[in-house]
Amino acid sequence: MSNAPVPLRQGSPVKRVAIARASLEVFVREGYARASVDAIAASAGVSKRTIYDYYGDKEQLFLSTLRETQEAQTAAFNELLDRTLGRFDDVEAALIRFGREFAIEIARSAERAAVMRLMIAEVSHFPALLERASAGSVQRALADRLAELAELGLLDVSDPMEAAEFLGLLVTGRVNNRSWYGAVQLDDAEITRLAVGGVQIFLRAYGRPRER
Repeated sequence: MSNAPVPLRQGSPVKRVAIARASLEVFVREGYARASVDAIAASAGVSKRTIYDYYGDKEQLFLSTLRETQEAQTAAFNELLDRTLGRFDDVEAALIRFGREFAIEIARSAERAAVMRLMIAEVSHFPALLERASAGSVQRALADRLAELAELGLLDVSDPMEAAEFLGLLVTGRVNNRSWYGAVQLDDAEITRLAVGGVQIFLRAYGRPRER
């Protein structure tokens, strides 16, 4: 008798989207242990059997949901990079645009904050979440862009990953602290002020001599 795993169905793209949305909502609200596949199926408007056919089990559904959510966030971040650090005349102004938009996204995205809380709560049970977070696809994308700016002579960056980590912290750290990670609303002017301060500190460390 064969013990080979049953191949999963790709199934309907529409149903997969509905399942992904429903599972994120239920996992965020209930946590992994309390979330039920029955509740996810009911919210998605599909059968429980369909979820098992598509994902195999609850654990794989959970990990797939977080992976797809992070991939969507990374795609949105790449668009932000292209919009703010793609073509520009003034590197400081471009970095401020990036910092402001990124900080606003961090402060105003209820989904991002909820997913982060969920990952923190569940990482001890799912070490793969920590490995995925450490890989830092968003940080890598920013590091690649900072490396390009360094090659153009606009920044002085010897370690792009470290520089990207510092820039991310400088433009979002105080916003996170003052907003209690999205629980308290900050106005655009306050977020801009905090982001500008972070960029100015970043340029003192990584700007070319004329920007320092």
